[in-house]
Amino acid sequence: MFFLLTWGILYSELGESVGLQGELLSMSLLVISAYLIGWVWLKITTLPALIGMLLTGIAFQNLQLVHMTDSYRKLNQDLRKIALVIILTRAGLGLDAGVLRKHYAAVLQLGLLPWLVECVLIAVSTHYLLYLPWIWGFLLGSMIASVSPAVVVPCLFRLRDVGYGVAKGIPTIVVAAAAVDDSISVAIFAIILNAMFSTGSATFNIIKGPVSIVAGVVLGSLWGAMTAVIPEKGDTYVVPLRFIALFLGGLFSLFISSMIGWSGAGPLAIVSSGFVAAYFWEKQGWPVNKNPVSNIFRILWIFFEPILFAFTGAQITISALDPQVIKMAVICLVSCLVLRAIATFFVSFGCGLNSKEKLFIGLTWTAKATVQAALGPAALDLVNSGQTSGAAKEDEEYYAKAILAVSVISVVISAPLGALLIALAGPKLLSKDNPAEVQNIQDPENQQSTQI
Repeated sequence: MFFLLTWGILYSELGESVGLQGELLSMSLLVISAYLIGWVWLKITTLPALIGMLLTGIAFQNLQLVHMTDSYRKLNQDLRKIALVIILTRAGLGLDAGVLRKHYAAVLQLGLLPWLVECVLIAVSTHYLLYLPWIWGFLLGSMIASVSPAVVVPCLFRLRDVGYGVAKGIPTIVVAAAAVDDSISVAIFAIILNAMFSTGSATFNIIKGPVSIVAGVVLGSLWGAMTAVIPEKGDTYVVPLRFIALFLGGLFSLFISSMIGWSGAGPLAIVSSGFVAAYFWEKQGWPVNKNPVSNIFRILWIFFEPILFAFTGAQITISALDPQVIKMAVICLVSCLVLRAIATFFVSFGCGLNSKEKLFIGLTWTAKATVQAALGPAALDLVNSGQTSGAAKEDEEYYAKAILAVSVISVVISAPLGALLIALAGPKLLSKDNPAEVQNIQDPENQQSTQI
């Protein structure tokens, strides 16, 4: 009903650009269909709704039900960036300073070392199997190595609610490690992508990487601290004003850092601002993940999730895919997932976990979704816009399309696989404790994805 009213108003003002043959209408129908099909997919299969949304985008593109010219492709890119801001802000808001202080070694070990292992494995395997240059391989690896909280968090919290892994705080540790994993993944991806397509000197690009990381963390922390002071806690409109401050600050960080060529600073600034803001808000009486600003971002994600996954799926034209690329991509992904799980088992030394718990955490790291959908088309966007990394145009198109294909395949394969592994392995590998001892942590992810 609301859609029809909105469409009628726009049609009266904009005419055929939003008519039955218009691109805007077809894109709107794609998003609405993705949301509905995702909901049906969740109810029927009990797997994350985002898979149904992604498949909807692929179906619309290959059935020629959606049309996008260059002007609307730019809108598509901007919407994906907004979705990335929401993802990263929620990751920052979901980081509990108390948990980080208590389990900082475990969080850093589980958040960084398995990510690094998979990043290198993806780079090596795609270099030899998909013939990607090393820099393109590491670009792909930095993205694929990211874990999806949209899949992992709801599954872990369902296990927590019935008492599995509560005594050692495994759900809490894994959620914090996943936020660190996501933050590093997006930042490193942005730094590599910016260096590849930059026209500056190699020395400057090397220096710019670590400088952008420091600048992003410092500036983001300052902005997050400011939101604890302005507006003041007693302000009548404190909740919407704090939301607007974080959201606009995140958009500014991502878009401006990209414009000036310091892409690595933006994502870390967003996560840092969310983390520091949540830290100070907790001192003012707003518990982490249960503050009203987190709730607004959670609601906003309900709208942007189908936009992100449907538009990413709509980038895939099946007839244009090389079957050999698909086959090699599947081999790379599956082998690297297995090796990452094994690596996680061995790098989790000193975390106070037994062998079964280490194996379980290794299995939870198999799920991919949100970051892959947000960043998968990024390289292709730059190539299509005329920017170059120095290689031949045809080669760059092949590399960029291969990265997009691998990112989509990773979601289709690993999201349901990860959800199933967590649901099935949790009761077998984790000890069951008294549910009354469960920490009162609210699910920071999409409410639509809360049933397996």
